[in-house]
Amino acid sequence: MLPGLAGLSPAQSFTEYIIPTPASSPFSIVSGPDGALWFTETSGNKIGRVTTAGAFTEYPLPKPGSNPIWIKVGPDGALWFTEHVGNRIGRITTAGVITEYPLAAPNSGPWNIDVGPDGQTLWFTQVAGLQIGSITTAGAITEYPVPLSPWDMTVGPDGALWYTERSSNQVARIITSGEVTNQYRDPTPGSGPNYIITGPDEALWFTEQWGDKIARMTTAGDFTEYPVPTRNSQPGSIAVGPDGNFWFTEHAGNKIGSLTLSGAIAEYPVPTPYSVPMVLEPGPDGALWFTEFDGNKIARMTLPGQ
Repeated sequence: MLPGLAGLSPAQSFTEYIIPTPASSPFSIVSGPDGALWFTETSGNKIGRVTTAGAFTEYPLPKPGSNPIWIKVGPDGALWFTEHVGNRIGRITTAGVITEYPLAAPNSGPWNIDVGPDGQTLWFTQVAGLQIGSITTAGAITEYPVPLSPWDMTVGPDGALWYTERSSNQVARIITSGEVTNQYRDPTPGSGPNYIITGPDEALWFTEQWGDKIARMTTAGDFTEYPVPTRNSQPGSIAVGPDGNFWFTEHAGNKIGSLTLSGAIAEYPVPTPYSVPMVLEPGPDGALWFTEFDGNKIARMTLPGQ
């Protein structure tokens, strides 16, 4: 385990925008094809859109209590999202037209969704159903059983899909035929492997929610871990910023963190106390945008030097 160089950085420039729906519990956010940011309102049961100037539009889902979680841009230019309680995959156009696709496995708990290695099909995890599914842009769904509960997922540098098994403390690899080929145990017991991405160094990087670390893993299963300075910070989502560094949220630490490839960590406190920064993504304006799950806000953060 290699410790990172750490430090609490000076106040960064934040702008926070209050979501019109009270207590909407915004979860994930993504930069849309229309130059705006799109996000899920888990408790509000809506898909939201916010411009870089802070103007909101909200689209209620057709069925109550759907619990939308993750949202990503699909290969067709629409936005695709999971309905965790509704047990559906949803699609919304930039004009606000919503289509929903029910899953065959009941109460499967669809969670993460992303475009697969072929650039055409979307893949998603089913936390309660012990499955990983795929869906075409025409709505054809295939579901594959997996040994342990899948959480977050990304396309790896080897063209396979890699996913975290948060409750089992492992990272696994599945190929598009549905075969799970490898499972690697995190060296820190009970670390809770969380969000996972492929880095610019062609390694896999993920947050350890309960281990308070950022981890790097090669496709051969070699781990390096970088401790987050703030204890009990619960590192959440992770993304590569416009500056080439990793940026991550700290759910309990109420901070945004950065990590260089050499292991240097900096942390930036979020202005609203106890806001629970959830998911962070680079925006179309060169800034970082993130959801505040308890703060009920969408926030913008400029990078150092901007």
